[in-house]
Amino acid sequence: MKRIICEVEKCLGCKACQIACAVEHSASKDLVQAITEVPRPGYRVMVEYVEQMPIPLQCRHCDDAPCVRVCPTHCLTKEGDEGWVLADRDKCIGCMWCVMVCPFGAARMRKSDKVVLKCDLCVDRQSQGLEPACVAACPTHCLRFKTVEDIARDKRLSTAREVLAGKLPVSSGQG
Repeated sequence: MKRIICEVEKCLGCKACQIACAVEHSASKDLVQAITEVPRPGYRVMVEYVEQMPIPLQCRHCDDAPCVRVCPTHCLTKEGDEGWVLADRDKCIGCMWCVMVCPFGAARMRKSDKVVLKCDLCVDRQSQGLEPACVAACPTHCLRFKTVEDIARDKRLSTAREVLAGKLPVSSGQG
């Protein structure tokens, strides 16, 4: 199962991820044309600033997703072997329950037509062997699309490098 992770120290706050996301979810798939579309395409990744540090945030596709549990119209569902939480905008009634219960604040309502917008991990792009649009657009590669196993392996390798550099002890425990 692949997820989008963020190395926040690399984020410039340029919002290329937001723009790429909105364009990917537009009818035209073209930036210039997307600007004039009605309703205007919305982004699903949000760059927020905490203590002047930009942090891209999007849906985490929770195993036990609160948004799926509370949706009265079953607009939000768990799909596929990957466990994607996907929205069927035709079923959305704009009640905003999903927005209120998301522990990450990753669901939002598009103002123009009151339908939920949330990351879908660009499932259409994945079916073509491509990464999500936000990941592909990130100029510093702070956003990455990896399996949980690869993320854990990267952490182990990082720890091993710190041990080799003398920044961490070689053994664990006391003694």
